[in-house]
Amino acid sequence: MTQTLTAVVPAAGVGSRMQADRPKQYLVIAGKTILEHTVDSLLQHPDIGRVVIAISDGDPYFHQLPLARRPEIVVVSGGSERADSVFSGLATLADDDWVLVHDAARPCLHQDDLSRLIEQAQQHAFGAILAAPVRDTMKRGDGLQSIASTVDRTDLWHALTPQMFRVRQLREAMVKALAQGAVLTDEASALEFCGFSPRLVPGRADNLKVTQPEDLALAEFYLQQRQKEQA
Repeated sequence: MTQTLTAVVPAAGVGSRMQADRPKQYLVIAGKTILEHTVDSLLQHPDIGRVVIAISDGDPYFHQLPLARRPEIVVVSGGSERADSVFSGLATLADDDWVLVHDAARPCLHQDDLSRLIEQAQQHAFGAILAAPVRDTMKRGDGLQSIASTVDRTDLWHALTPQMFRVRQLREAMVKALAQGAVLTDEASALEFCGFSPRLVPGRADNLKVTQPEDLALAEFYLQQRQKEQA
């Protein structure tokens, strides 16, 4: 691996489901904010030399963090939608660059997963995403909180991040998908809309996204366990 990679972290969200006094990426667990853990997990990898963080205009929290003064960090203006923040990050990169897009609220990323993703994405025409096979029995509801059917979980995956693509390919896919009214729940869904099939790279299930208040304790446990292992 000779090319230094850049990661884009959309961090302009408000995280309303957390019912907290600030966006969830600024909540503190295991001694640091979630965003600091997330960015650290990216910059610890030898192939990642820069992280572009998209924050909301007027964000009162980011510039108070030591993170804001690190030379590997580039800050751009995020938007009201995730896609807006990703576009802002992509604007700092050349078309032929590779980019990894990673959720600000996924602080428990493992280096082994990251290495595997980087290796496999570069060997695939349409990039790759980290994902975890579905383990539980899946039910489809009827819209009234009753079961309509059981869904075969064979080949069902939980999409994780990072997701890694060529900048030009990702940008063009997002522009096309959004112009045609597609709902993009992640970056891979833009490529899927255009008929492309990114690779699924099996990742650890503890790469959780902090979304609900109960996720905080679990993320803190995972991070504390990792700190003990590295001590």
